[in-house]
Amino acid sequence: MPSIDITELVQEFAVLFAVIDPVGTIPVFLAATAGIAAERRTGVAVRAVGIAALVLLGFIAVGQIFLEAVGVSLVSFQIAGGIVLFLFALGMIFGESKPDQERALVEKSDAELAVYPLAIPSIAGPGAMLSVVLLTDNRAHPVLEQMLTAAMMFLVLAIVLALLLAASWLHRFLGNAGAAIISRVMGLVLAALAVETILNAVFGLLATR
Repeated sequence: MPSIDITELVQEFAVLFAVIDPVGTIPVFLAATAGIAAERRTGVAVRAVGIAALVLLGFIAVGQIFLEAVGVSLVSFQIAGGIVLFLFALGMIFGESKPDQERALVEKSDAELAVYPLAIPSIAGPGAMLSVVLLTDNRAHPVLEQMLTAAMMFLVLAIVLALLLAASWLHRFLGNAGAAIISRVMGLVLAALAVETILNAVFGLLATR
């Protein structure tokens, strides 16, 4: 049985925590569910996290297969994904913070709240979709490691759900400013990880030539 690299798991958790940004989802959730009863708010939170989990799990299962079917190498996708993640991180750092940006997308239709803007793009955003594909490279990681990556993803999503269920109290404690600060710090971490992803892909490509 292959050994488990705890350091790698911690790094994967850090990547997923940064791109999913659980704290930054709190103001989006509060704005999207303003005025609805507490029990309905709980239902929206559970449904949104469940939908996001299915979307990201789908990318883990078939994301790389789809890329190979259309003739895109994982190295090319890794470099492109790293660039996109870097630009995404710059948006978190210099642009509107995630809470400010996504609250503008809020729609009040209860039937759609769980899907948009909560599940997509607040929880399962483009950065998260790219990250789960890159972290579960079929050639570089055996099935066990991919399952552990999926477990890290579910752990982050569990944190998201816990924060959403406690959103009202947490928002009183953090405020919009606190959530924005944490979102920008996560953006800085993500930028560094994106650069690391690009460098690893380039060095790996050069090593094969």
